[in-house]
Amino acid sequence: MSLSWKLALVICLCVTSAIDVHRAIGQTPAKSNPRQPFFNTETKQRGYAPVNGLQLYYEVHGAEHDGIPLVLIHGGGSTIESNWSRMIPLLAKSRKVIAFEEQGHGHTKSIDRPFTFENSASDLAALLDVLNVETADVLGFSNGGNIALQFGRLHPTKVNRLVVISAMYRRDGMIAGFWNMFTNPDISMMPEALKAADRKINPDPQHLQQLFEQDSTRMASFKDWPDEYITGIKAPTLVVVGDQDVVLPEHALRMSRLLPAGRLLVVPGKHGDFLGDVLSDRLDSQVPTAIATMIEDFLDR
Repeated sequence: MSLSWKLALVICLCVTSAIDVHRAIGQTPAKSNPRQPFFNTETKQRGYAPVNGLQLYYEVHGAEHDGIPLVLIHGGGSTIESNWSRMIPLLAKSRKVIAFEEQGHGHTKSIDRPFTFENSASDLAALLDVLNVETADVLGFSNGGNIALQFGRLHPTKVNRLVVISAMYRRDGMIAGFWNMFTNPDISMMPEALKAADRKINPDPQHLQQLFEQDSTRMASFKDWPDEYITGIKAPTLVVVGDQDVVLPEHALRMSRLLPAGRLLVVPGKHGDFLGDVLSDRLDSQVPTAIATMIEDFLDR
């Protein structure tokens, strides 16, 4: 199997390979390690919410802010820390940020029910009820972007604005050869950094295998969503994609045009590297700061 095909499968789980992740823009020398822990016990709440049979793990950052909160939805195979360690400190400066780990990920144990984007969207709706949040902005990356789209479609009264990053709604929205890699997915293709992130929370090796299998199955069984799913989302939505993403920029453009209040942001970069997640190889990049600023500008309009 070629490296590019391996990379395509891994990225579908939002586990971008650490190989060949050059950055082309926005590099400045680092003054400190931006991946130091962002947890602040004075401004952060963490806990488990009983929703839909799950004990759903969540965190709240920037609790001193009283405006509309922003919910972050991680990608497949990830945790809050591995996906959002750069973005939370940036976004929580000006707003309350809520992040959760979906079924079988991180601190949230799996249960015996179908693992679908729709079910995860329902979990988010129930979490907001538990937290007494009537309306929220929602930002999802990759598989989390698919959840954000379903949340906007199925729970419109709970959505203020959406940010959908590197997500698709049709199979032809992915790079050529992407879907061929689901014939025999193997956990050996999962980057060590994401394996380590899961083991940090769940030392049982069976947990990692279960996580990989449930995420692979969800993507392998994905069927095209009708255009009506997208045209039915009324909330203002910012669609974000990398110009060298596994999601085609042309697909992101199509989605932004179908959305009744859609906007498009194309970023120089590969899948997720512009967010500064645990697989980014440039800790000194200022691109995540720029992206956070543009996201905040959209949310504040």
